Amino acid sequence: TRAINPAKRYYSEQGFPKITTHYTIVPRDTDPRWKDVSMERYGDEADVLIVGGGPAGMSAAIRLKQLAEQNGKELRVCLVEKSAEIGGHILSGACIEPRALDELIPDWKDKGAPLTTPVTKDRFGFLTQTSRIPIPILPGFPLQNHGNYVLQKFSITKMAVFKGIATNDVGIAKDGSPKETFERGMELHAKCTIFAEGCHGHLAKQLFKKFNLREKCEPQSYGIGLKEIWEIDPSKHQPGTVEHTVGWPLDYHTYGGSFLYHLNEPTPLIAVGFVVALDYKNPYLSPFREFQRFKHHPSVKPIFEGGKRIAYGARALNEGGFQSIPKLTFPGGCLVGCSAGFLNVPKIKGTHNAMKSAMLAAESAFEAITDENLNSETIGIEPKTYEDKIRNSWIWSELKSVRNIRPSFHNPLGLYGGIMYSGISLTLRGKEPWTLSHGVPDYTRLKPASECKPIEYPKPDGIISFDLLSSVALTGTNHEGDQPAHLTLRDDTVPVKKNLAVYDGPEGRFCPADKLGLDFAYEILMCFGSFPW
Repeated sequence: TRAINPAKRYYSEQGFPKITTHYTIVPRDTDPRWKDVSMERYGDEADVLIVGGGPAGMSAAIRLKQLAEQNGKELRVCLVEKSAEIGGHILSGACIEPRALDELIPDWKDKGAPLTTPVTKDRFGFLTQTSRIPIPILPGFPLQNHGNYVLQKFSITKMAVFKGIATNDVGIAKDGSPKETFERGMELHAKCTIFAEGCHGHLAKQLFKKFNLREKCEPQSYGIGLKEIWEIDPSKHQPGTVEHTVGWPLDYHTYGGSFLYHLNEPTPLIAVGFVVALDYKNPYLSPFREFQRFKHHPSVKPIFEGGKRIAYGARALNEGGFQSIPKLTFPGGCLVGCSAGFLNVPKIKGTHNAMKSAMLAAESAFEAITDENLNSETIGIEPKTYEDKIRNSWIWSELKSVRNIRPSFHNPLGLYGGIMYSGISLTLRGKEPWTLSHGVPDYTRLKPASECKPIEYPKPDGIISFDLLSSVALTGTNHEGDQPAHLTLRDDTVPVKKNLAVYDGPEGRFCPADKLGLDFAYEILMCFGSFPW
């Protein structure tokens, strides 16, 4: 048993905290602690390997097996999910457009799919500090949700390029040394690998770099979404009601807004959340605290009174849309869903596009693998028809029609100018003869702390609003004290020399888990692509 001092920190020779111990930065072949440790991996093979068990990954698997059955082919499909169970990392509460599901499983209603809460009421509003101004949702506008459904929910580290993936090694200490429980990860080979790991996945980042997949697209733009599940007073529960707001508590130069969905469950549950774009300017902004402050708005607070918060979570969002779609295929596989960035930002929906893209990828992979001219032993097949299938699908036309909405908010009037332009663009159905640019990457818009004023947030009351530590306790995450930092930094000096010195440590504010009471915030922050270091 290793004696662990949770307060212990490791330092480099230059006196900076030593955070990164990952073997891609600190090679094991030069570390004497790894000298006699076996690096042999166990392996397995499949025809198609799918990385990620979310809506995209599951849709790809289902479509592949459908095609195999329809064509009388034997096809081995392997799906790898980092959670202990499918859906284990999904927090309840989503508004889903069933278009892709209708295509994938036309009789899903007869099969008892858990989409039992059709949207019955849409509300959209602009918040000032003390009031709410209703905004009409016109037919055909992205936030019109009639026909959609409110749904409750129902670690891989390395690629073996051209072959598949290698799963995470386990049993490694915080200082990078092997524990007695060390086990080498498995190597999974496939003829084609479909990457469905979600927004800003670490495997997708490696693929972008190795195959230069982002050469001909704009930088991806990101947001952070925070969500809570509440059990509320039954008298206030309206199953099927969907609400969205923009405006307060954010200033007019910060893109973001709220959502609130009434679920149809045995208990009166709602899902409430807040999204903040990661191109904000003030390093003192805290997305989590903006969310907590939002819940105290006079038009929002009453719904939580007498209720109880039962879950909390956060995730990254792709906001680049049409302009930021990378090259989707490469030798050995392709990208689907949020790995590729198919979120429709004005709709605040991506599940339907994730599922459809995965279905098209599955069709392309199946065509390539079953090609009679292909050697049956070939590994590393590129599903080349996938890109054309995407361009000829409703995913492409949908994202193209709203391509100018998100970048239109980069104007001197901010939110006000963006809303005005969006109204015009939506009326034209996105048929403008131009395409606006997102401009520079998100992180370049952050101003030095010396140019900004600290934001004074109200103290949480423990009833409607809460602190981060009590919130993280509701996420269901479980991490050992003696394990490597969650991030792999290229340069361990940057958090102190640049983040702290120039921006006053913004990672301690934009991380949705804060410090978790462990070491420095930058050891466990989730940067979601906003910062390049």
